[in-house]
Amino acid sequence: MNLEQGAERATPLTRIIDAALERAGGWLPFDRFMALALYAPGLGYYASASRKFGQMPASGSDFVTAPELTPLFGRTLAVQVAEALERTGTQEVWEFGAGTGALALQLLDALGDRIGRYRIVDLSGTLRERQQQTLARHAGKVEWLAELPGEMHGVVVGNEVLDAMPVQLLVRKGGQWHERGVVRQGQGFGWDDRPTALRPPLEVDGAHDYLTEIHPQAEAFVATLADRLKQGAAFFIDYGFPEAEYYHPQRHMGTVMCHRGHQADGDPLADVGAKDITAHVNFTGVALAGQDAGFAVLGYCSQARFLLNAGILPMMEQASLAERAMAARLIHEHEMGELFKVVGFTVGEPWDAIGFAEGDRSHTL
Repeated sequence: MNLEQGAERATPLTRIIDAALERAGGWLPFDRFMALALYAPGLGYYASASRKFGQMPASGSDFVTAPELTPLFGRTLAVQVAEALERTGTQEVWEFGAGTGALALQLLDALGDRIGRYRIVDLSGTLRERQQQTLARHAGKVEWLAELPGEMHGVVVGNEVLDAMPVQLLVRKGGQWHERGVVRQGQGFGWDDRPTALRPPLEVDGAHDYLTEIHPQAEAFVATLADRLKQGAAFFIDYGFPEAEYYHPQRHMGTVMCHRGHQADGDPLADVGAKDITAHVNFTGVALAGQDAGFAVLGYCSQARFLLNAGILPMMEQASLAERAMAARLIHEHEMGELFKVVGFTVGEPWDAIGFAEGDRSHTL
């Protein structure tokens, strides 16, 4: 057993977690805790009214995503989306986890009549209100859904969606694997490790203690999407690694991270509901889940290479100095360019997608 105590004032959200703990016999697997912390209706981080997206802490925001940095992100992605719409013979764009609506606005502005309908799937009612304000001039084209429909046609985009899907924690101690769960400990929550038959998808060399994540929910989401997308393509942009890097022996502390006020910390058990909780994406697992469910992989590469392939440099040349500086953060290796990756899928026969024209790393998955 491994218990760590932290002070936590009771809130409506922690009371919900306490009730879930009681029903579960006092121990919750981390993915269940993470789901409640982020998505409990009206109380979880993404279900609350707090401002999450913004460039500076003074705005009251917690982090910034690429569409908030610069509209050049969406305009460049639109080049790939336009090609995919044409190749798949579809007119709808689907976005998961649309945040402020910034990316939707950029795609709608850039693609105009090539988009017949823009559908947003988002669990957050408060974010939906903000999206409706952002997208007011496109109101006739935009539709909101709370869950996946039984059948879909079109091009799917998801920017920083997979990293917010709950993960299970596995820890190797003394050569034995355990699942790390959450218990009530004093005034806060603590960790409790229980022996498990679960394993990472790769054997982790060495005998040293090792903490990592597995991603059944993200993989199940991609598999479900592959089953329901009858015609179209899908592109996911997120931070993460292929499997061999994800489960490298030296990556022994896991990747779970929290974000609040543009500061990062590694304690998801503190300030529950007041900060984001994320984990890096295992792109190999995502790609295999898609393939096994019928998707064909179009490509996999760094965000920098994807945006360069889709023509961001000519757009930057026409932009102001301030806009160019922001756009540079999308492609610089020490900023978002290398850590963020893009994976593309399609239904049916793949084609040479422009975003993966050079620098495709599908062979590393």
